[in-house]
Amino acid sequence: MEKELKIIECPRDAMQGMVDFVPTEKKVSYINQLLLCGFDTIDFGSFVSPKAIPQMRDTADVLSQLDLSSSNSKLLAIIANERGAEDACSFEEINYLGCPFSVSEEFQKRNTNSTIEETLRRVEFIQNKCILSNKKLVIYLSMGFGNPYGEKWSPELVLTWTERLVTLFGIDIIAISDTIGSAKKEDIKFLYETLIPVLPQIEFGAHMHVRPENTKEIVQTAFDAGCRRFDGAIRGFGGCPMAKDDLTGNVPTEIMLDYFKENSIPTTVDSKEFDKALEVSTSIF
Repeated sequence: MEKELKIIECPRDAMQGMVDFVPTEKKVSYINQLLLCGFDTIDFGSFVSPKAIPQMRDTADVLSQLDLSSSNSKLLAIIANERGAEDACSFEEINYLGCPFSVSEEFQKRNTNSTIEETLRRVEFIQNKCILSNKKLVIYLSMGFGNPYGEKWSPELVLTWTERLVTLFGIDIIAISDTIGSAKKEDIKFLYETLIPVLPQIEFGAHMHVRPENTKEIVQTAFDAGCRRFDGAIRGFGGCPMAKDDLTGNVPTEIMLDYFKENSIPTTVDSKEFDKALEVSTSIF
C-alpha cells in the first residue's frame, strides 16, 4: 500500500540559530500562517536550555497564542533530555516530541552534552513519558549520512542503530538526518531501500541539510527509495548550530514542493496559503 506523503515544516529549525531574538509576536504570526498551509506537522519550537538555544526560550508563550482551531496540522516540539520531555508533555496541544539521537559519539556530546549510552537511557524515559501522555516520539538519527569527526561511519552502522532503537523502545517514527550536508545518493538509496522493507511498520523520514542546488536531486533520491516523510524550511534557512557548517541549510520547502508539483506527486499543501507564508517569512529572515 502506498504510504501518504507527509511534509513537515520546521520554523524552529529555521530560527534556532539566529543571533537576533525574533519577537514572540512575529513567531506567532508566522507559525499561525504556516498552520493554514496544510502541512502534516509543524516543528514549531523546543523545550531545551535557553543557554544552549536562546532563540527558543519563548516556546511556551508561542504555543499559548497559536490558533489551532482552523488547522489539521499537528505540532512537534524538540527536546533533548528528561526535563524537556516533562515540559513538552504537559501541553495537550503538542502531538510529537522530537529527540536527536546521533550515531556519532562526538556529535551526541556536542549536541546534547551526553554520551550515546546516556542518551539511550534518556530515550527510554522519553518514550515511556510519551506513551503515558498520548504523544508520539520522533527520533532524529543525526549524522545518519556521514561523520566529519573521523569516527567510524557506514550505512550498516545506521541500520544497526535503527534496529536497536526499534527493538529496545518500540520507536515507530525515525527521521534519518543529514546533519552536515554530506549525503551521497548511493547512501540515501541504500538506507531507505534497505530499512523500509525490513521495518515496514516504521515511518521513515528525511531531515536533510543541503545546498539549494542539490535539493531536488536529494528529494528525488529519497522519494524513489520509498521515503514519504520530508522535513523542510521555507527558503532553506536554518540547519544545526552545533554542526558549525554555514554552507548548508534545511531543504527549502518551496523547492521541494516544486519538485513534487513538476512530477505530479500530490501534497496536502495549499499553494495560496503557502505563498502567503513565503511573504510573512520575509519579516523574520
